[in-house]
Amino acid sequence: MSTTLIAVVVALLLGHAAQSLAASVRHYGWWGNWLRWLGAQFGEGGFWRGRYGIAAALLPPVVTVALFQLALDEPLLGLAGLLLNIAVLFYAWGPRDLDLDVDAIAQAQDPVARRDAAARLWPHDQSPSLDGPSLVDAVFRNGLRRWFGVLFWFLLFGACGALLYRLTALAAEGDESHLLPGENASGARAFLTLLDWPVAQLMTLSMALVGNFDTVLGAWKEGGGASLQMNTDFLGAVARASVRSEMADEAQDYAESGVASGTAVIAQMGEMPELRDAMSLIWRILLLWLAVIALFVIAGWVT
Repeated sequence: MSTTLIAVVVALLLGHAAQSLAASVRHYGWWGNWLRWLGAQFGEGGFWRGRYGIAAALLPPVVTVALFQLALDEPLLGLAGLLLNIAVLFYAWGPRDLDLDVDAIAQAQDPVARRDAAARLWPHDQSPSLDGPSLVDAVFRNGLRRWFGVLFWFLLFGACGALLYRLTALAAEGDESHLLPGENASGARAFLTLLDWPVAQLMTLSMALVGNFDTVLGAWKEGGGASLQMNTDFLGAVARASVRSEMADEAQDYAESGVASGTAVIAQMGEMPELRDAMSLIWRILLLWLAVIALFVIAGWVT
């Protein structure tokens, strides 16, 4: 079996089975300290304050991991490299557990608690919205940033790819984003969008395969996904359309089973069904990706 698939499966299982370990390990204080140190070293008008300044922060840690990745590829029949991949992927995943954050919103007992729980799905400088479409958008945005972005770049470049994505996301939208000068921050956000774009396209294709193909295709085109513009707004549009389609199908199923009134249908579907259906789609997409990786392994296209 491919070491890539083993690393992905083990890292995912660890993340869900050992959540306390994940919470204790996934800290990025060193990244913030590194950004502060760089800011203190460069004067006004230096490279750090330009649009490509984020490269000065990203290159040292990413190249270091890449060198370890190359050095550990062969020793112990690749076992050392496998352990490195598992450790870095586990570290870069999340950093918060998406299932727990979504469950906290659905189980909140009052509007204040629900808003506080929802804030974990929004960037630190944005206020959360509790309407269904906004929550669906937030779930998929977090699925992209916490799961699929890390996984995609890990599959392409291994451990250094996973670390590159996580550090870029933290610099562009995390708590550390305020440490970047204006042009540098703008460049970091542009680079994150560049990393996100192919992942969002693959998530959309996956959604079409696990959901309603026609609905996804129409929303993708209307959302601008068919263009080559580097933005990922189409992902939210596709996610909202897919969830609406699934809720409509579910309501139709209840109606056909004898649940006639709208109130009864809502009671059967439960509270905040948008969140439930959004997470269901996210998990189906992840399982599809794992199945495709396994097929690639069988075909000999992934090592």
